[in-house]
Amino acid sequence: MERTIKLDALQTLMQARQDVIVFDVRRKADYDADNQKISGAMWLDPEKVGQWCTALPHDKQIVVYCVRGGSVSNLVLDTLLGKGFKARFIEGGIEAWKSNGGQTVAK
Repeated sequence: MERTIKLDALQTLMQARQDVIVFDVRRKADYDADNQKISGAMWLDPEKVGQWCTALPHDKQIVVYCVRGGSVSNLVLDTLLGKGFKARFIEGGIEAWKSNGGQTVAK
């Protein structure tokens, strides 16, 4: 499985209501500074990934995103993959999602 998912591929999965869970893993300051999130996404503290990942289902695809799809997403993804999850991160993060017309909602 690729480490990243392209925006259009994620939109297709979400529209088809596939077994995918989307998590916003922006650092708290970045999350607090933006009043938008991807529709249906839940924020989880990337600093505590070792704690919250134990409650995630292994039978669903997991997609994470940070601001631009860089170090934060990669660190969270490495932890998830290391625990056997089917996980990827959004190429370009929420910034790419918004610039390409992806649906966001107010937090």
